[in-house]
Amino acid sequence: MKLVIGDKNYSSWSMRPWLVLKHFGIPFEERTIELQEADSTTSILALSPSGKVPCLITDDNVPVWDSLAICETLAEQFPQHAMWPRDAAARAQARSVSAEMHSGFVGLRSSMWMNIRASFPGKGATPEALADIARVDALWCDCITKHGGPFLFGDFGIADAMYAPVVMRFNTWQPALSEVASAYARRVTEQPAVRAWIDDALRETHRVPHYDACA
Repeated sequence: MKLVIGDKNYSSWSMRPWLVLKHFGIPFEERTIELQEADSTTSILALSPSGKVPCLITDDNVPVWDSLAICETLAEQFPQHAMWPRDAAARAQARSVSAEMHSGFVGLRSSMWMNIRASFPGKGATPEALADIARVDALWCDCITKHGGPFLFGDFGIADAMYAPVVMRFNTWQPALSEVASAYARRVTEQPAVRAWIDDALRETHRVPHYDACA
């Protein structure tokens, strides 16, 4: 399989399926397309019908675009891995919180974009962003309390991968979080797959402004 992604420092959507593949040890070829270059759109369109990253090209040469669709496809193709919780009720909740991340939190996305190499403590704290942060904090606390941790539904899975870029945002912008949410953010940051993504982002030299050609 091939996964087409954008710059690791900025491309929050690319991070999500990449983490799932890495965490569960699924072999894949990585293709990075630098964003906001003169040929970026053409290069992405050659591989992704949506013109956005990430896009998974399956072993059957079928393109799957959109981060959540990719994760669902991986869960279907590799059922031996508990990417979603095995319990039906927990799985329904995990899908719900993942979809909420996928479609919501516009205030947080707009004011506190992902930039792993940067540090903006205390900035970006618009009312909309703070409301989103409060919701994320409450959601994390609820999942960890209900399912026992250490991750949202016990072991690291798709739901955690969906929120990993939020952790990256929190590391950069450093908003106030509850003790439970702060501890969870630290655990996610130290996950080997997340650490590998961060290390790659720190080594990148390509610099672009905030850009959201991702899904």
